[in-house]
Amino acid sequence: QETLSNHFSDALLTIKEKQVARDGTTKYLLELEDGGLIETVLMIQTYGRSLCVTSQLGCNMGCSFCASGLLKKQRDLSPGEIVLQALTIQKFLDEKEARLDNLVIMGTGEPFDNYDNLLKALAILNSPYGLQIGARHISVSTCGLAPKIEKFADEKLQYNLAISLHAANDELRNKLMPINKAYNLERLMEAINYYESKSNRRITFEYLLIAGVNDGVRDADDLQKLLRGRNAYINLIPYNEVKENEYRGTSPKDTLRFYDLLKKRGLS
Repeated sequence: QETLSNHFSDALLTIKEKQVARDGTTKYLLELEDGGLIETVLMIQTYGRSLCVTSQLGCNMGCSFCASGLLKKQRDLSPGEIVLQALTIQKFLDEKEARLDNLVIMGTGEPFDNYDNLLKALAILNSPYGLQIGARHISVSTCGLAPKIEKFADEKLQYNLAISLHAANDELRNKLMPINKAYNLERLMEAINYYESKSNRRITFEYLLIAGVNDGVRDADDLQKLLRGRNAYINLIPYNEVKENEYRGTSPKDTLRFYDLLKKRGLS
C-alpha cells in the first residue's frame, strides 16, 4: 500500500472548462497535476463517440496554420496523462451508460515525438483491463516523422495511421510544415511504402483546405501524382481559422469543387 501511494494515483484530471457545440461536440480543458493545461475533444458521430487525445504539452512542429503550435512544447505527456484523458471523459459517459468507441491521437503535439509513452498508453487503453478499445478503433496522426513511421510499421500493431499532409509538393509543404525540410515528400513516401509493405493497411491522408493556398487545380494534380493507385483515403478537412495568421478556410462551394477535382482524378 505504501508503494502504491508513493508511485501511483487514482485521481482523474481536473476539468477547468467545457464548451459544447450545437452538434454535441464537447471540448474539455483539462488540468494536469503540475498545473499544465491540455485539451481533449469528444465528438459524437454516426459511427460512435470519438475522443481526440493530446500527446504533448505544447508542440514544436511549427506548422504555420496550426493554433496548437502557438504554445511551444513544454514537455511530453506521460503514459498515465494520455490514458487519464480517456478515463476522465469515460467517467461522464458512464453516467449516461455510454462508452468511448474510438480514439484519435490528433490533439496538441506530435504523437511520434512522444513515441514510447504513446505506445504504452495505447496498450493500456486497448487492453481488457483498460478501456478495451479495439486497435482498429484507434488512429494515430503524424505530420511526417519518417523514421518513426518505419518503426511503427515494425511494431506490427493494428492501430490506424493518418498522415497530416496538407500539401502534395515540397515547395508548398515547406512553407506550411517545417518538418518537410527534414523529411521531404520523397522521404515521407519511402517510409509510407515501408509501412504499407509491412501492414497492408489503408492510410488516411489529412488535408486541410486553405483558401487560395492548397485548393487549386495544380494541388489536385499534385495529389494525383502522389497518391493515385495507393490504398489511401484523403480526409478533406475544413480549416478553422486562427486569428494569429492570415489563412482563411476554403468556401463550401470551392470545397465541393476541389472534392470533384479529386474524384475525377481517381482519388478516394
